[in-house]
Amino acid sequence: MDVILRTLFSSEEQERHILDCLSYLMMVMALITFVTSFFEHMPYGRYASSRYGFPVNVKFAWFVQELPAFLVPLSLVLWSSCAKIMHLPNQLLLLMFLCHYMQRSLIYPFLIRGGKSTPFFSFFMAFVFCIYNGYLQARYLCHYADYPSGWVTHPCFIIGSSMWFVGWIINIHSDHILRNLRKPGETGYKIPRGGMFEFVSGANYFGEIMEWAGFALAGHSVHSAAFALFTLVVLSSRGMDHHKWYLTKFEDYPKSRKALIPFVL
Repeated sequence: MDVILRTLFSSEEQERHILDCLSYLMMVMALITFVTSFFEHMPYGRYASSRYGFPVNVKFAWFVQELPAFLVPLSLVLWSSCAKIMHLPNQLLLLMFLCHYMQRSLIYPFLIRGGKSTPFFSFFMAFVFCIYNGYLQARYLCHYADYPSGWVTHPCFIIGSSMWFVGWIINIHSDHILRNLRKPGETGYKIPRGGMFEFVSGANYFGEIMEWAGFALAGHSVHSAAFALFTLVVLSSRGMDHHKWYLTKFEDYPKSRKALIPFVL
C-alpha cells in the first residue's frame, strides 16, 4: 500500500490536502443529492427502475458494494505506514468504522430474505463511494488524526461514541425487525412494529444517522463530519419517502408515528 500511496502523492502534505479536499467534495455531493431528492426517488428497493441499469441480486450487491469500506481500511492498517494508529482515540474510532462495515458486508447480506434486486447504477455508485469513504476515513485516522492527550475522556468523545453504539444497535435491531415482517410463504408489504419503529417509519435509517453523527462528534474532524452529513442527506430522503409510501399504502398506519426523528419529524 505504501508503494501505491507514494505513487499517487508526492508528499504527506499533498495527501493530507487531498483528504481535506475529498471531505469538502463529499459535502458538495451531499448538497447535490439533497437538491436532486426533491425531483427523483433514490433508485433502490421499491423505487428501483430499469432506467438505472440491469438488476443485480440484492445479496450479491450488498456484499460487494459494502466490502471495500471494510477491506480498504484493513489494508491500510496492515500494509501502510500508520503514524497515529497506536493512539487510543484513533484505534477506537477506526474500530467503530470497521465494526459497522464488517456487519454490513460480511453478515447483513447473508441474512437478507428475498428483497428486490438493486439497479446496477445504485450498486456501482455505492461500490465507488465505499472505496472513496473507506480510504478517506481510515487514512486520516491511521496516519494524520492527532488528538489531544486524554481525548477519550472528553465529553465530545464519550457522548459521540455512546451515540455511535446506540445507533449501531438500533440499526441492527431495526434490520432484524424488517427481515422478520413476513412469515415463511407470505408475500406483500407489512407495517413494521416494535423497537424504534413504534416511533419512526425509518428506524433503521434513524439508527445509522445517529451512528455517524456520533462518529463525527467523537472524531471531531471535517472528514468524519462530511460522512455524517452525507449519511444524513441520503438516509433522511429515504426515510421521508418510506413514510409517505406507508401512509399511502396502509389506511391503518399509525398516525402518531413520525418519519425519521421521534416526536419531531
